[in-house]
Amino acid sequence: MKPKQSNAMKTGASDAPPQFVRRIAVDHRERPSEVPAALAAHPDVRITFDQLSLGDYRIDNTLIVERKTLTDFAQSVRDGRLFAQASRLIRVKRARPCLILEGTRINHWSAALPRTALQGALITVTLVFGLPVLRSASPEETANLILYAADQLHRRATRPPKRRGYHPKGLNRQQNFLLQTIPEIGPTRAQRLLNTFGTPFGVASATIDDLQMVDGIGKSAATKIHQVFHGP
Repeated sequence: MKPKQSNAMKTGASDAPPQFVRRIAVDHRERPSEVPAALAAHPDVRITFDQLSLGDYRIDNTLIVERKTLTDFAQSVRDGRLFAQASRLIRVKRARPCLILEGTRINHWSAALPRTALQGALITVTLVFGLPVLRSASPEETANLILYAADQLHRRATRPPKRRGYHPKGLNRQQNFLLQTIPEIGPTRAQRLLNTFGTPFGVASATIDDLQMVDGIGKSAATKIHQVFHGP
């Protein structure tokens, strides 16, 4: 008889702990929707219900999501709620806001709103107010979008900054580039310093008098070089 496989083996689940736990505050008016249940199905998500003053979902205080079905979106255009909400969302400083537009069909009552009015509302929200709009076909997809967006913002916030610009290759070029960060030292003077003292460490170990022996290095430049490595 073959040994029974565990549920983890059947589903391919991993025993590795999640990278971080997402804490999501959900507005209590979202309880009837299927999105909170879809979010709670993820093992690294913690859901709490609250009365949010802005948005429907607040994730780790980094992302605020306003969720609207197509029907609710049309209704909010008719009664003027949409632009007031967009205006409040873009003024948020502590988190990134976005609007998730969910669904593929609009009901008969909302269909009475001209398509051009809906398109104009989307243009106003995205291009005029600058509020990102994400499209979703179902509550499950909305939940996934919320988590994907939260992950992207989390990685961006914790990723070390990248150095931009010129990246020299080769040890001599890197050493030359390093010395050029010193005031009054360009590529020619940097190379002369390397030719005389061998390495940036050798330059750092030199006295002001030693530095002035290099062609093109006067007292002012020698003093600045010494101050960079040794302080004033």
